[in-house]
Amino acid sequence: MQPPAQKKSIAGTLLNLLGSKPKTAPAAATAEGDVVQPAAGEGALENHLGGDEARNYRKYEYETVAPHVGRSLLEIGSGLGHFSEQFAGRLDYLVVSDNDPYCVGELRKRYDGNDDVEVIDLELPAAVEIRQKVDTVVMMNVLEHIKDDVQALRDLAAVTLPGGRIVIWVPGYMQLYGEFDRKVGHVTRYTPATLEASVRAAGLVPEVLKPINFLGGIAWWFAVRRGGAGYPDPKLVKIYDRTVVPLTRAIERLVRPPFGQTVICVARVPR
Repeated sequence: MQPPAQKKSIAGTLLNLLGSKPKTAPAAATAEGDVVQPAAGEGALENHLGGDEARNYRKYEYETVAPHVGRSLLEIGSGLGHFSEQFAGRLDYLVVSDNDPYCVGELRKRYDGNDDVEVIDLELPAAVEIRQKVDTVVMMNVLEHIKDDVQALRDLAAVTLPGGRIVIWVPGYMQLYGEFDRKVGHVTRYTPATLEASVRAAGLVPEVLKPINFLGGIAWWFAVRRGGAGYPDPKLVKIYDRTVVPLTRAIERLVRPPFGQTVICVARVPR
């Protein structure tokens, strides 16, 4: 058993690795008091979790999701396009989307003149208007922002080919819900059971459903729940990305974790 001083040191180290106190303006609130995610410019709260500071994590995301992606892809919540750009060259048709004006503008600049890529302004739940149905939909850290997640999934199923897949990557476990989640507008964090309930209510069939990023979940608990971190520090995210992410991946190749920072689901659209 570790002495109290050593436990405190470990907690402090994980806190420093994962986050820091707020350095930018907080998210705006609506008249009803709901938190709204700020524009996704260079200072956006969630950018650092999947941008240049987290290349190993982005590779982890891609290599986990890529085996489930077919030849046509609709990405929900594309942000600045960091994730979808990794599929360049393997798709016949790509649709990128966001509901943030800054992101939509940047995506249109990125894909200007590329007829194989469609950029849409989309806020779910809503009818999805695209040129043709796709065989794959990917939602990376999006569903947790949507109150009516079941209807959002139904809307996506409507533009997915029968037998196609909807890949859902969400933050896991309400025990990890903290100041960061509140400020970026997370309605919830999911468990495999709660995500499965939403998926099945939308008429989808879960084929893969599991928690991942076990060590990240432990670090997140120390930093957000115990430490009260509100924002990820880009410099420290780089350290986290170079140390914790590779170790987590090595562990998960050997064992299935009992819980994690993230829950992933690959849901099939019935034929």
